Amino acid sequence: MPKSKRDKKVSLTKTAKKGLEVKQNLIEELRKCVDTYKYIYVLSVENMRNNKLKDVRNAWKHSRLFFGKNKVMMVALGKGVSDEYKDNLHKLSKCLKGEVGLLFTNRTEKEVKEWFDQFKDMDFARAGNKATYAVVLDAGPLEQFTHSMEPQLRQLGLPTALKKGVITLLSDYEVCKEGDVLTPEQARILKLFSFQMAEFKVSIKSIWTAETGEFQKFGDETEEKSEEEDMDEEEENNDA
Repeated sequence: MPKSKRDKKVSLTKTAKKGLEVKQNLIEELRKCVDTYKYIYVLSVENMRNNKLKDVRNAWKHSRLFFGKNKVMMVALGKGVSDEYKDNLHKLSKCLKGEVGLLFTNRTEKEVKEWFDQFKDMDFARAGNKATYAVVLDAGPLEQFTHSMEPQLRQLGLPTALKKGVITLLSDYEVCKEGDVLTPEQARILKLFSFQMAEFKVSIKSIWTAETGEFQKFGDETEEKSEEEDMDEEEENNDA
């Protein structure tokens, strides 16, 4: 009996070595960008969509954009004063939490802000998103759907039936209320009925300037507060 290919053993040591090499290459690439570009921005993304992010990459081909692998990017920039690649980069590193990325560019803060303020696009909400408004479907024929869709709609919880080959909503149906955390079924219904509630947008969390080493943080938390947090962490590390 021939040996099954599924029984082929894979050496985990080789896999780990390759993964380590990829991380090391990324760290080197990030540090090259630090040396090349005038500014580094930490960008925060709401309602991440890969197709929208692709549009951002295309528009910023003159710069470099890195998303994902926050921990590796933190290592490249430096997690603290002792191991930061350049002055104050560890402060930028602390902003790498959640759906964020690094933009290396020679564009000024004004240019970057203006572009990203204008770049917003609506998309369909996913399960776990909050409903931005209430949606109620009126009873009556749903002629936009073919008759074969009726079982799927009924499975999603809609009170439907076929009447003369046309899917009909038998009564008014409340899909969601404003502020509801959407279930997979609610998100699917909203998409089928073309209700878009998720806005893809990118905002600037912080900026680092190569020439001066200056770090600036935007939003509710001030730079002064972040400096105090850095001092507290350094004291904790020294105590440890």
